[in-house]
Amino acid sequence: MASDTHAELIGRIERAPDLQALEAERVAALGKQGAITQLLKTLGAMTPEQRQAEGPRIHALREQVAEAISARKAALEAEALEKKLATEGLDMTLPVSAGPQGSVHPVSQVMDELAEIFADLGFSVATGPEIEDDWHNFTALNIPETHPARAMHDTFYFPQKGELDPGFAGNAVRHLLRTHTSPVQIRAMKAQPPPLYIIAPGRVYRSDSDATHTPMFHQIEGLVIDRGIHMGHLKWTLETFLKAYFERDDIVLRLRPSYFPFTEPSAEVDVGYSWEKGRRVVGGSEGWMEVLGSGMVHPAVIRACGLDPDEWQGFAFGTGVDRLAMLKYGMDDLRAFFDGDLRWLRHYGFSAFDVPTLSGGVGA
Repeated sequence: MASDTHAELIGRIERAPDLQALEAERVAALGKQGAITQLLKTLGAMTPEQRQAEGPRIHALREQVAEAISARKAALEAEALEKKLATEGLDMTLPVSAGPQGSVHPVSQVMDELAEIFADLGFSVATGPEIEDDWHNFTALNIPETHPARAMHDTFYFPQKGELDPGFAGNAVRHLLRTHTSPVQIRAMKAQPPPLYIIAPGRVYRSDSDATHTPMFHQIEGLVIDRGIHMGHLKWTLETFLKAYFERDDIVLRLRPSYFPFTEPSAEVDVGYSWEKGRRVVGGSEGWMEVLGSGMVHPAVIRACGLDPDEWQGFAFGTGVDRLAMLKYGMDDLRAFFDGDLRWLRHYGFSAFDVPTLSGGVGA
């Protein structure tokens, strides 16, 4: 089956007349409902012996198709450039036009890159309010009332009417600026039945400010709720996501045991880095840096959302969008993201035409 699919897919890719047709072939082959994706889904139903035989062939087919798409894209772009050079001219007597001056902020660009990657993995985007209550932000996530994250020095609370004590007011509902996008996970679990595959990007707020922390920053969290979910699914998802985002195949992960109230077991995720031209870049294994927090969703969280933890399991992960942008594009001070300095924006900003696609590379 794989060989027949290979000849058919490669032939259509090589005959694609333009970039739009090539993108359609990419979706037909590698998209969520694509031919190769469907082949990959059949591996789960195979015996270990069949999987050992078919798995390498299907994965090799995926790599060959991706290479063919990349080669055809380069050829089509070269043809378009040659045609443009042959047919277009420049009138040097025309007045100079400044052209568009705007740019896409790195955070917005990275948000689009992450949405593209996770959409290809079958995740949908979920959103929720930035003004939350303490049940969704803390209690439903198995965070006890004595946890430091609830303290005023870490969380922006809204004052209650007639409130005299600035501390936490017992069991009363308190409103706050959400400290993470995890409340979106709670709202999603309560709003729709499983299985659930979502990412939750957005702004979050904490009382902190230095070169790597700002009072407002951006997070993206992921949540999977389904039957039979285990840590292997989590590790594969994170590895696939990071390879696609950093556009490198030498991504190495290290999962360290940790503690989060809402996951059990919990793991901090380190990614290997190497030194290139005096700069630390993600990829390789010369050293390690922490990029993610993750773990299996705690049964108490599943139960708080009205689900049976004996039937439904899941994993969750979260990371800072701003931090991912810094690691990939070389910024060294988080505060510059929000200074509004046009020089910084012109240097690090993206063209509105730099639309992330997996076939063309999510980065610019």
